[in-house]
Amino acid sequence: MKTSKFIISTLRDAPNDAVISSHKLMMRSGMLRKLGNGLYAYMPIGYKSFQKVQKIIREELDKAGLMEMKPTVIQPGELWKESGRWDKMGDEMLKAQNRQGQHMVVSPTAEEAFTALVRDGLSSYKQLPFTLYQINTKYRDEIRPRYGVMRGREFTMMDAYSFDKDQADLDESYENVAKAYRRIFKRMGLKTISVKADTGAMGGSGSEEFMVESEVGDDTLLLCPNCSYAANVEKASCQKEIPLNNEGKAQVKTDLPVEEVATPNVFSIEDMEKFFNAKPTTFLKALIYKVYNCAVDLSKNDFYKKAETVTEGGQTYIPETFFCVLIRGDLDVNEAKLASVLKASGAELASDEDVLKYSGAPHGFVGPIGLKIPVLMDDSTIDMHDCIAGAGKEGFHIKHVEPGRDFAAFMTADVRTCKEGDKCPDCGGTFYMKKGNELGHIFKLGQKYTKSMNVTYLDVSGKPVTPVMGCYGIGVDRTLASIVEGNNDENGIIWPMTVAPFQVVLVPVKYDGQMKEVADKLYEELQNAGVEVLLDDRNERPGVKFKDFDLIGIPVRVVIGEKNLPNVEVKLRKESESKLIAADEAASEIAAIVKAEIDALNA
Repeated sequence: MKTSKFIISTLRDAPNDAVISSHKLMMRSGMLRKLGNGLYAYMPIGYKSFQKVQKIIREELDKAGLMEMKPTVIQPGELWKESGRWDKMGDEMLKAQNRQGQHMVVSPTAEEAFTALVRDGLSSYKQLPFTLYQINTKYRDEIRPRYGVMRGREFTMMDAYSFDKDQADLDESYENVAKAYRRIFKRMGLKTISVKADTGAMGGSGSEEFMVESEVGDDTLLLCPNCSYAANVEKASCQKEIPLNNEGKAQVKTDLPVEEVATPNVFSIEDMEKFFNAKPTTFLKALIYKVYNCAVDLSKNDFYKKAETVTEGGQTYIPETFFCVLIRGDLDVNEAKLASVLKASGAELASDEDVLKYSGAPHGFVGPIGLKIPVLMDDSTIDMHDCIAGAGKEGFHIKHVEPGRDFAAFMTADVRTCKEGDKCPDCGGTFYMKKGNELGHIFKLGQKYTKSMNVTYLDVSGKPVTPVMGCYGIGVDRTLASIVEGNNDENGIIWPMTVAPFQVVLVPVKYDGQMKEVADKLYEELQNAGVEVLLDDRNERPGVKFKDFDLIGIPVRVVIGEKNLPNVEVKLRKESESKLIAADEAASEIAAIVKAEIDALNA
């Protein structure tokens, strides 16, 4: 390709809304143009790299035995009602009605579509197991799209779905895809960290994210230096400590009755520490949470046993509930864990009005005694004794609270937010923290969708059996942006050879005379050698050309200048020094450089 037939539209400055390196560089290099908030178009230079990311994904998935197909982007809403996610998916899902009044969905994910398509053709155990995948457009109506294509509203995603006879087959399919993921990211020059993760709205049991370390990452990772434990903070567990009293000893039961204490202007844990001259490990912190679409059985709780329920996709839930969550005073509640434990689509702190309505006291004075709504105790509170808590009355707290004696919990669970410095649950090592961006996510869905959508096959004895599923995703745009985010310097992008828009750029100082002849000859030789080469035949100053291609990040730059002929100057984008090579030998040497770098990434 010659630049006279190609769009080169670099920018001196990035748009004002671009704050991270990848967004700035993808805009300045002309890879992207913004069409609307959270909506970005790939221009030719960017689309070439975008296609290369897809090509690597396809090659590795095909090699692993997955089969590609293409469902529609627009899906019937009835499928989402079957699965029970019509309401649970929330406002991120863009819904519409066609002219017949049928509810339609712009696909945010494709579990329902794949399950429905497989249901129509699955009949026998002999057809299983298999894994299908697509690389297709998705749309999620993000509240705050940001960072360019790192978190846009419309995006391209590879999503795959395995259909298996049983858990053993699912485990094998899961590991097969995980192995392919590691190959995919290695070929792109990305070093990934595999972490345990929350399943979120996708549901299921086992879940693993493939993350890249990033200073601007959306995710917080907790890692153990002594073993392989790694988890997203939304999922991370840690060793449970013995709660200590003010003397630093294990708390012991008390026979003293609950005592009410007037505590005017004491609202926060810090206020309580000063007022009671006590450690926060002796405080029972009570928080009222609003929970959406809770599928936990609440029939044994008097307040909710007659609540109106909704049944979708074989799952029954209460659209809106309130819980009092108890946690040790020095800890925080993890809302993702809380929603997962309650089989809910989401959980958030209740409004001031709802806190007062359901607890009888404003925030800061909420207590566990006498509540009608269910009480959920975090595991950190199980061994707490002789505690201090809110009295359930404004301006008062209570002392000598004994869990079990003074109130009963509806359930106990791990809902704490683990943090740096906590202890690893596997080996006791001390967690350290990193920021990361998620590139891929894999789930063991089990029968969540096949059961709710009535998918069966006949086993060897002729009996109908429900298959199990796995779900596997890679964000194509996010992966491309992460490559840029991790490979750049003050001059621009530094592409790995496998995903660069072009592998080599030829830059004649002036596209005329002998310099033109050498450039044209080298251009033809490199093309014949299978090298992706761009020839800059623009009538521009050399400095402009150099700046453009440093910004765009093409891995190999070859300068053809009159003063160096019959040699040409070869410089790798990732290196500071250049070298002179005889023009007659340049094509073979450059092709060897390209091949060596590709081979190293593909090894």
